[in-house]
Amino acid sequence: MKHFELSEFDSPDKVGSGENMLPSFLEKIDLARDISQVPYKINSGYRTKDHNQAINGSSISSSHLIGVACDIHCTDSHSRERIVYGLIKAGFTRIGIAKTFIHADTDSSKNPALWLY
Repeated sequence: MKHFELSEFDSPDKVGSGENMLPSFLEKIDLARDISQVPYKINSGYRTKDHNQAINGSSISSSHLIGVACDIHCTDSHSRERIVYGLIKAGFTRIGIAKTFIHADTDSSKNPALWLY
């Protein structure tokens, strides 16, 4: 990857768990970062079941559990616009926008969606 270290996607409770991220997801998020031209700080990548439960993540269907999702830290409108632009141009069709982060996933078991938290 050009813009990331695999460890940026580790679950906080398991060093090395970023290796569970799907390679095609990592290629796509790296492309999105390249297009966006703003830094991405990964708040959450892969999650173990225990960590996902501890933060009240979706217990059954969280895309983080299967290594096809990440949350990108974002608190200003310029970065938010650039990140969303990059994600869309890179082919992401599942994007969630919150006040302090942007969720992106490539979970093929779910319908394309754009949502607000």
